[in-house]
Amino acid sequence: MLNVAIVGTGNIAPMHINGLLQFPDRCKIVALCDIYPEKAEAMKKKYNLDCEIFDDHKKMLESDIKIDLVHICTPPYVHAEIAINSMNAGKHVIVEKPMAASLKECDAMLEAEKRNNVVMSVIAQNRFRNSIYKLKKAADSGIAGKICCAHVNSYWWRGHCYYDLWWRGLWEKEGGGPTLNHAVHHIDMLNWIEGSLPEEVTAMLANVMHDNSEVEDLSIAVLRYKDGSLAQVTSSVVHHGEEQGIVLQCADAKLAAPWDVKAEMSRPNGFPVEGGNKELIAKIEEYYNSIPDLTYEGHTGQIEDVLNAIENGNRPLITGIDGRMTIELIAAIYKAGCKKEIVKLPLSKDDDFYTVEGLLKNAVRFYEKGASIENLPPDEITVGNYK
Repeated sequence: MLNVAIVGTGNIAPMHINGLLQFPDRCKIVALCDIYPEKAEAMKKKYNLDCEIFDDHKKMLESDIKIDLVHICTPPYVHAEIAINSMNAGKHVIVEKPMAASLKECDAMLEAEKRNNVVMSVIAQNRFRNSIYKLKKAADSGIAGKICCAHVNSYWWRGHCYYDLWWRGLWEKEGGGPTLNHAVHHIDMLNWIEGSLPEEVTAMLANVMHDNSEVEDLSIAVLRYKDGSLAQVTSSVVHHGEEQGIVLQCADAKLAAPWDVKAEMSRPNGFPVEGGNKELIAKIEEYYNSIPDLTYEGHTGQIEDVLNAIENGNRPLITGIDGRMTIELIAAIYKAGCKKEIVKLPLSKDDDFYTVEGLLKNAVRFYEKGASIENLPPDEITVGNYK
């Protein structure tokens, strides 16, 4: 039985709690921690948890409560500090996305994991969605041919008041806008499917709807890979409908999530045959439909994977290395957008965008943050639309 603590009891914490509660014979929530302890108390009551409440993660780690695993669900700028302190105390950690606010912090977290011989996993729960998991399998099968062009549509919508929360909309606290905090999901998927980072990145950043925020609310990036293929990543909190997805234009067919497959055939004049390559489409559909569904999806699926890793002494599917890759690509997008240049990867340790300080020095501040409130009203949140 693994004893679990959750640090940060805001909007995303219920996803972790509900996931953990699916495995009552394998784990137990023994502590909740929040700088607003009344929020932790309310969550304890809502889920009828038998646990202790703390207002500081250091106090929690120094207490006599036995803790094996710490879930970190705080704003990004403190992910590294809490993760490193937890791992130095011998605890395994699950860190919410994004892994950290900079590559320097990611590297410090990886070093702490190795030095303390613990497990660290970074939340990328959409790898545990059937639609994404099966898309990856279909792409890896090679039936559709090599990926020539990928379109990543990280389309979200957030109202003006979203950025009134005290830590949002500030480069120093949130670390960026939807490129970091929303498209992180889709960028992880792209890295996972492609199997590598691109060699070059260019991007444009904008803030078109949220004049109470320093950070971008829209970015469009173009990536070039070693084999010459391209990808486009749109990161947005201004898209009505939140119609998210990934489209892979492969040599022989299109694969997409939400699931869609198309395959063209050429006429003698080079134009497409009406109806396309029906035989190949049928073959891809048959393969896709043969892939078994995952037992658990979303956060629950990733939590189960981490429990398995800890119990069996294995590595989780999503590691700190994966989390770092995502941050590196996001840092390159920010560098390209802020400095208006083509950025080559990998980023070196002497690059300004390797550190938070370098980001803050170079970041474009679209507006001065206006309203700042401690907490928004508790309500449902959206965590992705992949239907």
